[in-house]
Amino acid sequence: QVQLVESGGGLVQPGGSLRLSCVASGFTFSAYVISWYRQAPEKERELVASITSYGPNTIHADSVKGRFTISRDNAKKTVYLQMNSLKPEDTAVYYCYAPRINGRDRWGQGTQVTVSS
Repeated sequence: QVQLVESGGGLVQPGGSLRLSCVASGFTFSAYVISWYRQAPEKERELVASITSYGPNTIHADSVKGRFTISRDNAKKTVYLQMNSLKPEDTAVYYCYAPRINGRDRWGQGTQVTVSS
């Protein structure tokens, strides 16, 4: 069974840090680009960052460049999102995503990140 399971969300003060994890199972993890998306209330889901299957190539949304870093550990079948210098506007549910695994897009259940003082 294909699964993506996020963890690491929580409540943090502005300027703080969190590290999100997405643990994958049920597919050949290293073969896929994995992405982080986020969705705030009343907002469309937006791409935060993506990482290629084997190489070091990553992209980060302009809104998080210099603050967030995506990485992966294929041996652990895990993708991380290190979030530093968090801002209130980063508050959202964060999802990991992989396209077309066995013909279907796959989403995790999401983890809530709240940045508030």
